[in-house]
Amino acid sequence: MIPAKFDYVRPSSVEEAVTALRDAGEDAKILAGGQSLLPVLRLRLAAPSTIVDLGGIAELRHIAEDGDRIAIGAMAAHHDVMRDDLVKQHVSLLSQATETVADPQVRHRGTLGGALAHADPAGDLGAVALALDAEFVIAGGSGTRTVPASEFFVDYFTTAIGEGEILTQVRFPKYTGWSTHYEKFNRTAQAWSMCAVAVALRLDGGSIAEARVGLTNMGTTPIRARGVEAALVGQQASEDAARAAAEHATEGTAAPSDADAASDYREHLARVLTGRAVLAAAG
Repeated sequence: MIPAKFDYVRPSSVEEAVTALRDAGEDAKILAGGQSLLPVLRLRLAAPSTIVDLGGIAELRHIAEDGDRIAIGAMAAHHDVMRDDLVKQHVSLLSQATETVADPQVRHRGTLGGALAHADPAGDLGAVALALDAEFVIAGGSGTRTVPASEFFVDYFTTAIGEGEILTQVRFPKYTGWSTHYEKFNRTAQAWSMCAVAVALRLDGGSIAEARVGLTNMGTTPIRARGVEAALVGQQASEDAARAAAEHATEGTAAPSDADAASDYREHLARVLTGRAVLAAAG
């Protein structure tokens, strides 16, 4: 189908983009990579009056070291994120999860900020951002504010980004030397996750000193598996410890039932994938 008519604006700076959103009103939509928005427009499931295209804002494509964090511009393409040496060295879990996103074409066009702002609970990067305590920098008419990942994901397709605001940057703490793994289960290659688990471990000798675990598609938002984390810390990095910790994977979840899987099957997947991810991260 052909989208409904809309006005098109392509600003060259964040300030221009915020002004364009303000002038367009609440019926405007932001275009990042377009991998989620364009199909919705073609099906006429959305008919915004104005599209504000962020593709012309060069300042939103950076990947840089910023003190004890790695700062990634919202318009950095998945392909660039997963291949960047800073990301591989300091935020390897993000690099690994990004490699599983869709297919090469989508990874070249889709963006980190677009995926996170879209907030699909089946998306792969939300669980990583939550598990790693990322910060989201949001710009609007009143200036810039920073929102922690624990407060960014509000509900299904809903985030803390307000009307007239733009996600400009995502800041990840450095996890240099941590062991990480992203374990994903989907029905077919390139499909959304039926369930996935993001794991980062700080190993001290043969034991687990710190653990961070995030779950994909186990609720209306990404979920931090704190029960799993607590069960892992202080344990030897062993198969028995991984299996025991994985039994806590469904705590605090609300796994959906849909055409892909029933909720009890997703709960089973969460336990199995958590055990696999912990073992893979622990080597």
